Amino acid sequence: MQNTKVGGLPSSPFSLLYRVMQNQVQGVYPDEASPILSSRSSSSSPPVCITHGEGENQHKSTNVIYQAHHVSRNKRGQVVGTRGGFRGCTVWLTGLSGAGKTTISFALEEYLVSHAIPCYSLDGDNVRHGLNKNLGFSAGDREENIRRIAEVAKLFADAGLVCITSFISPFTKNIVPRTVINGIRELFVPENKLDQVRAEAEALPSLPMTKDRENARKIHELAGLPFFEIFIDAPLNICESRDVKGLYKKARAGEIKGFTGIDSDYEKPETPELVLKTDSSSVSDCVQQVVELLQEQNIVPRTVINGIRELFVPENKLDQVRAEAEALPSLPMTKLDLQWVQVLSEGWATPLNGFMREKEYLQVIHFGTLLDDGVINLSIPIVLPVSADDKTRLEGCSKIVLTHGGRRVAILQDPEFYEHRKEERCARVWGTTCAKHPHIKMVMESGDWLVGGDLQVLERIKWNDGLDQYRLTPLELKQKCKEMNADAVFAFQLRNPVHNGHALLMQDTRRRLLQRDYKHPVLLLHPLGGWTKDDDVPLDWRMKQHAAVLEEGVLDPKSTIVAIFPSPMLYAGPTEVQWHCRARMVAGANFYIVGRDPAGMPHPETKKDLYEPTHGGKVLSMAPGLTSVEIIPFRVAAYNKAKKAMDFYDPKRHNEFDFISGTRMRKLAREGENPPDGFMAPKAWKVLTDYYRSLEKSS
Repeated sequence: MQNTKVGGLPSSPFSLLYRVMQNQVQGVYPDEASPILSSRSSSSSPPVCITHGEGENQHKSTNVIYQAHHVSRNKRGQVVGTRGGFRGCTVWLTGLSGAGKTTISFALEEYLVSHAIPCYSLDGDNVRHGLNKNLGFSAGDREENIRRIAEVAKLFADAGLVCITSFISPFTKNIVPRTVINGIRELFVPENKLDQVRAEAEALPSLPMTKDRENARKIHELAGLPFFEIFIDAPLNICESRDVKGLYKKARAGEIKGFTGIDSDYEKPETPELVLKTDSSSVSDCVQQVVELLQEQNIVPRTVINGIRELFVPENKLDQVRAEAEALPSLPMTKLDLQWVQVLSEGWATPLNGFMREKEYLQVIHFGTLLDDGVINLSIPIVLPVSADDKTRLEGCSKIVLTHGGRRVAILQDPEFYEHRKEERCARVWGTTCAKHPHIKMVMESGDWLVGGDLQVLERIKWNDGLDQYRLTPLELKQKCKEMNADAVFAFQLRNPVHNGHALLMQDTRRRLLQRDYKHPVLLLHPLGGWTKDDDVPLDWRMKQHAAVLEEGVLDPKSTIVAIFPSPMLYAGPTEVQWHCRARMVAGANFYIVGRDPAGMPHPETKKDLYEPTHGGKVLSMAPGLTSVEIIPFRVAAYNKAKKAMDFYDPKRHNEFDFISGTRMRKLAREGENPPDGFMAPKAWKVLTDYYRSLEKSS
């Protein structure tokens, strides 16, 4: 072929080819789904020299020297995130527009961050608002777009983050389309040879220019950083059906030229680390597949993917373990101990394998966390007290069978006995050692030793009180939320009857979540079902009252799960509210409503609040290890006399509000009087008055 001149300067066909690519129509398209010219290009621009071979004929500064960091990656990994260890890598998502790259990227980012894995997602559209704002959609600019992203991703990975990129990046190598080459040939080939050369061009492969995904991988390999190419595979018709911007429709109508997947090729990865079929797999399933890949590559700890840790004996080993239990020495448990076995066995205290050993106990009472696998919030000790006689009798045994009411419940393996320093425990958990506190009283009366060890629980704990169907495990709650298509789960912990002030908080939370573009927020109404003090309303009556609230439509039954949380109550204020929150987090809640004076009570002697009423919410918002749950702070609700309804308190209109205390509410119920209209659903109030009347009859 002949050379020609552009602007008075000599130019090769390859030089002009590059200029054609540079002069592509500039427009605003998502990611790299941009138009490419298939016709002649203007020759008014000066020629550009295109290089062959990496770095050849390029001008480089000779005084630029790479500087080594003083901080090693291992050292950086110790302080990035809360799980420790260097986890830097890049997860490169590639696929057609509409395949689901951004959706999976953001869902994966949310999942990893919620499990204390530092992570950041680089999205194609977002990056073009900042770092790549000056780039258009010419071939050169598209190449530079991907090069910059690869370099930035490398820096994020080097900083110890899991960097997720979501770009079409259609080529393993950046390819000059055959239509452009044909256009260039038209500029140079003599007319009498045009048909011959065109036929020759049809038989030739596309011309590789510079590297795209391959270059991104090489950038990371040279830096010694893991790079995982993940192909988001969805059929073209599925991608078109998801196209809310109508770009595929415009491309098919010819309004957009060179749209990837329509008239511009997408080169599928030949050997990706993972292929995600988004037409047949849910977003959560895709996220789990990526997490499993990162687990296999030692990026994500095993404990993250293992999730909820139930302690039940597998069905296929149950007969064998039961037979073994019959020959073991036994240790009788109280009802309170059995409630803690239920909590542990169902996985609420994940990752505990059983009653706390001394190391775990010390971590919890001194730091409020477990520290063996990063920082995991656990603010209350879950321990099994034993008497000195039982310690003497059982010390040296490798296994002990735990019993209740003569029934074998669980096997405690490799038991570890240590001193039960009761006063220290109470001072650290409750902030007081007042023996009149109902739970502290039980602690002081319990054994002088504690025994920890792994549990093998023989069967699920049942109470046969007509309420077992409400005692859903964390795994069952997660499955229930999945069946309800929940994209947000907000939990409300309560040990008292629901009045319309509580309902107002729950209604307002749902409204705010919908405003944040959640489509199916689900309320977990989760009354505490373990031990409570004598003057609290019993669980069976509370469940009847909650059912009446739902029946009257104060809360939406279709978007509400009513279940029982098996934990005993401690009345330990800000310390205990962390336990209540983290247990719901384990069960899949990602929003937690905290009320006034959570887990509080009056001081047994002074009758003043044992804990400052706002401290529970403040502590919860600062607590370590609660990364996957967002705290919804309480707003003070009171009875609005003008509206005759519960309303959020406005201090400017103080005289319009009536603060109806729990003491006053109980007094009205005991005396058979009705509260002001709008304070509580009438059917729910009747349940409460029936309960107090039943007390009078029994006394």
